[in-house]
Amino acid sequence: MRPLQAELLQGRALYREVVLGKLAHARESVWVATANVKAMFVEQGGQFAPVLELFDRLAARGVALRLLHAELPSRPFREAFDARSRLVRGGLELKVCPRVHFKAVVVDGAWAYVGSANLTGAGLGAKGEDVRNFELGFVTEDFDVIDRVTALYAAVWDGAECRGCRLKAVCPDPILSSVGKPAKTREPGAIRLGQSRRLRR
Repeated sequence: MRPLQAELLQGRALYREVVLGKLAHARESVWVATANVKAMFVEQGGQFAPVLELFDRLAARGVALRLLHAELPSRPFREAFDARSRLVRGGLELKVCPRVHFKAVVVDGAWAYVGSANLTGAGLGAKGEDVRNFELGFVTEDFDVIDRVTALYAAVWDGAECRGCRLKAVCPDPILSSVGKPAKTREPGAIRLGQSRRLRR
C-alpha cells in the first residue's frame, strides 16, 4: 500500500464536485463509466437542465465525450439524445457492455472520480437529499489511480475483454477488438457499437 491523495465524498457533495466542479469545466475529454444511464438534471445558468444539454455544450467546445454503460439508457435520455444532432453525429460516443458495473468519471486525463454513483438523478444528479441514493466515492489527481481507471476503461471500450467473455451469448451488441472479427451477423437496423451511433428506441 502507498499513500494516496484523495478526498472521500458522499451525497450531494458528489454532484457538486464531480458534475459542477469538474465535468462542466472539462477542456479536453470526459470519460464516464456507469451501470445505469437516466435523463438526470443538473444546474446550468441558474436553472435545471438535462445533463445532455451540458454534454452538448462541451461537445461544441471540442471536448471528446465517451459514455460506457451496462444497459440501454432510459427512454427519456434516448429521446433527449436524439434531439441533439451534434451528439448524434458523434459528439457523445456511447458503448454498452453488460459487465460494466464500475462507476467512474475521468476529466482531461488528469482527475478522476471512482465510487458507487451512476449517471442518474439519484446518483450523480441534482436530486434533493431526501430522495437521492446514499452514495460514496473519492476524487483524486493521483496519476497511478487515473492510469488504472483509464486502462480498465480502455480495455472494455476497445473490446479487449470481449474475446474471453462468458457473457457473449447474451451480450446485446459485443464490442469488437480492432483486430477481432464480428462475433455474430447483425440484423438490419441493429445498434452497432464500437463507434458513435444514434441510439434507437
